[in-house]
Amino acid sequence: MKELRGKVAVITGAGSGIGRALALACANEGMGVALADIDEPGMAETVRLLEPSNAAVLTQRCDVSDSAAVESLADAAWKRFGATHLVFNNAGVGVAGPMWTTTLNDWEWTLGINLMGVVHGVRSFVPRMLEAKLEGRIVNTASAAGLTSVPGSSVYCVTKHAVVTMSECLAHELDLVQATIGVSVLCPAFVPTGIAESERNRPAALGDKNPLAARYEEFTRKAVQAGRLSADDVARITLEGVRAGRFYILPHPKIKNAVETRMRDILDDRAPTNVVREFIKA
Repeated sequence: MKELRGKVAVITGAGSGIGRALALACANEGMGVALADIDEPGMAETVRLLEPSNAAVLTQRCDVSDSAAVESLADAAWKRFGATHLVFNNAGVGVAGPMWTTTLNDWEWTLGINLMGVVHGVRSFVPRMLEAKLEGRIVNTASAAGLTSVPGSSVYCVTKHAVVTMSECLAHELDLVQATIGVSVLCPAFVPTGIAESERNRPAALGDKNPLAARYEEFTRKAVQAGRLSADDVARITLEGVRAGRFYILPHPKIKNAVETRMRDILDDRAPTNVVREFIKA
């Protein structure tokens, strides 16, 4: 998709962080934007920041773990714009702590948003785009944690590894039917966003969290704030990747060293290397 002007982008998790940055980047390219988030005040701030672009904007509160809510978002976007060309399945949350003390609520909450949110996005938008024979792209936000294995992040890593392989399978499947829809998987490393504070939106019903999370949360908080690329940088790199038709979008090239180490561990039949041992002791 080399020409973005006049197209329509759907962005989940648009109330903050990378989602907000993607909304601004798309609007500045002359795109219409459909914004979704469970954080309505955050979405309102994104809309305020979009005002100078004069972009056509739709906002909808959406819990991406709820398939009906995502289907309703698709209905609203197609009713308002008549099409969707770029779908950023971006909403995500993070939990931390050793796996043996993770709670079932940790798993249910994180799988529901990070994994099933992407599933619902694909199931709600791709059939419509295929039927309309649109040129488009699905961009699923995974993480560098979807290409590596980080101690204290088992739940998060599981969801992000799943998003990577799901995106790979989707790309193969769309290619088999000669669709005009491409796929990208976005795998950023640490970026200064609110991911370390995602517990703020955790439902009370799923509030039973890992009792040993604190040490790992502090590491994540410091690492996120030390990130050298901003959310705006990641959004810019992502749109560059969309234009270039790249499948893997890795804004932090140095993470490839850790990915290569993991692959060598597999190919050389050796135990997994802890690439963050120097930063955190599990």
